[in-house]
Amino acid sequence: MRKFETQVQYLRYRVLREVARLGWQDSLLENVTEIPKRIVSGKKPTMRCCIYKERAILAERVRLAIGGNQYQRKVIETIDIACEDCPAGGYEVTSACRGCLAHRCEEACKRDAITFGRDQKAYIDKSRCVECGRCASSCPFNAIHNFKRPCEQSCKVKAISMGKEKEAVIDYENCLACGACVSACPFGAITDRSYLLDAIDLLQKSEENRNYKTYALLAPSFAGQFPYLAPGQVVAALEKIGFYAVKEVAFGADLVAENESRELEEKGFLLSSCCPSFVSYVEKNFPQLKGYLSHNLSPAGTLARLLKEEDPDCKTVFLGPCTSKKTERQRKEYKGLIDCVLTFEEMQALIDGKGIDMESLPPKELEDASPYGRGFACSGGVAGAVRQALEERGSAFELKAVSCSGIDECKVALMKKARGMLEGNFIEGMACVGGCVNGAGCLVHHENNAAAARAHAKAAKKQTLLPVPNQ
Repeated sequence: MRKFETQVQYLRYRVLREVARLGWQDSLLENVTEIPKRIVSGKKPTMRCCIYKERAILAERVRLAIGGNQYQRKVIETIDIACEDCPAGGYEVTSACRGCLAHRCEEACKRDAITFGRDQKAYIDKSRCVECGRCASSCPFNAIHNFKRPCEQSCKVKAISMGKEKEAVIDYENCLACGACVSACPFGAITDRSYLLDAIDLLQKSEENRNYKTYALLAPSFAGQFPYLAPGQVVAALEKIGFYAVKEVAFGADLVAENESRELEEKGFLLSSCCPSFVSYVEKNFPQLKGYLSHNLSPAGTLARLLKEEDPDCKTVFLGPCTSKKTERQRKEYKGLIDCVLTFEEMQALIDGKGIDMESLPPKELEDASPYGRGFACSGGVAGAVRQALEERGSAFELKAVSCSGIDECKVALMKKARGMLEGNFIEGMACVGGCVNGAGCLVHHENNAAAARAHAKAAKKQTLLPVPNQ
């Protein structure tokens, strides 16, 4: 039985499922404006002031669920009308203010934003405040706190600020498309564009014309996302909706681990290219280190390229936890390799929208990858696989890996490397804390995700990363 972590996630799912249902029926065009009314019907109370505002917001959710503006490359967007209910945040004077005589906060403020009431307690004039923080630093009682919005708090690259109407504004020059803000927003006002209809179109045309095969590229972090199912039932459901076959991205990870082990041995130092948000972070914030980025594609890109080499007419759909995979496929080196990207949230809606009862399906065997390739789902897995590849090749190269869980740890390691202080020769960067098992597109964000992914890796029949030579 599927469960949802929050009402925001459930609302997002309902929109995606309805779009998928109508998409499968080829009746979306004539019914698209009815979706908000179906979800919020009658005078049922909502979290908003009225059903009319909720429907207006839902109309925006539907717009993004059907792809949004196809001419824009940005993946993460703000629904302004949904954002206005979020408190502005910023610096606020708390009840800890004692109304002291010193008034150091007033002296520290260069914008005359501090005033005092009859009780002599300080107040901040938001129309004058520029959020410099001098008042907070000067207060001897620590009575002034910076109450950041959840989206701002979650963004480690400061790509989110407040607009003129106090709505969240995304700086796409800094944005990594990691989706942390999507997960953090309690109003669901920040979301990623969906390519559900593109996936449905690929599958329907493949089934109708039989002129190409469509492969599902399933990320290893799917283990744990469907706790009520056996892994083989997920595979069966994907084949049921029209995929020709389900391919493990973990097999691409096996290939990447081998290739990166060779590249590392050749260069002496390497930054892993497996996480697209980490790659983007290096390019935008540490351009002097770009030359150390691995020349290998990500596991999904590597697997897609292999499939396209074998069958140039085939189509590939990546299914995983990662919103930044939607920007990765836009990069020139990935052109023509990955035809569509869906998160696990969208994958669930895609299957449910066609009316498939996943729990009733007999499981199908998943194409086998090594436990090391499957281990890419967790932080430390890439380094572990590279180490295994070196060992299996009989290399004498000594790996000194630095595995970074989250952007904060990535920043520290990259700063040390830039200053010549890093004691390591390989940085495995993961934008999401804990790795892909905690990606923004996950259905479930739980500490058990990593345990489930490791159990899936342990269950692999193939126990070596490199192919075993024929005897």
